[in-house]
Amino acid sequence: MLRIKNLVVDHGAIRALHGVSISIEKGQLAAVIGANGAGKTTLLRTLSGLNKASDGSATWGDLNILHSKPESLVRHGISHVSEGKSVIPELTVAENLDLGALWRRNRKEAAQSKREVVELFPRLGERLSQRADSLSGGERQMLAIGRSMMSKPQLLLLDEPSLGLAPLVIEQIFQSIRDLTTAMGLTVLLVEQNAMGALKIADIGIVLNLGSIAASGSAAALRDDPAVRAAYLGF
Repeated sequence: MLRIKNLVVDHGAIRALHGVSISIEKGQLAAVIGANGAGKTTLLRTLSGLNKASDGSATWGDLNILHSKPESLVRHGISHVSEGKSVIPELTVAENLDLGALWRRNRKEAAQSKREVVELFPRLGERLSQRADSLSGGERQMLAIGRSMMSKPQLLLLDEPSLGLAPLVIEQIFQSIRDLTTAMGLTVLLVEQNAMGALKIADIGIVLNLGSIAASGSAAALRDDPAVRAAYLGF
């Protein structure tokens, strides 16, 4: 279980997160939605060791997340795909994938992980020798997710995977995330401005507003909530 309790994060004089508490069971896909400035990216960056918490706790199983370095978190099965299709453009698709398994000592297992990524994203398999900067936006996002899978994560933190993509590509990316969760038993914390798309594939939803949780519950219940629909879903 991912358990976050009374998490407080300050950026100088600005309080970005105000006592946020979230519990996500193993194998669940949780969507965190909200407007720009709600604290969504800050939440993920804090959980991946890139931001420091001012107060509160966060644990993944027995691991104290807030007191661990980013590289240690990766070794404990926590992988973070940051906003903006985080791949290295000068490297090929294959080289980008290999970077995701850099710390793994068993090369056979790493090769198996690459085969699994290619099965999930066949287009990457067709472009293994191409540089990442030759890929479309959707393919780069697939590569970013695929590279994170090379570390064999158990908890996947995804920050705005639909950002800047065409509607049809967004649908494909969201379906891939749902398939990943189901097929590999991953726990996924998905941060999205595309609230409806995220809630359609999620098990549970959390609405962040100005650093505080405004609503939470099953994704289906949030989609049907008139107040949530009016404020965040646009209808």
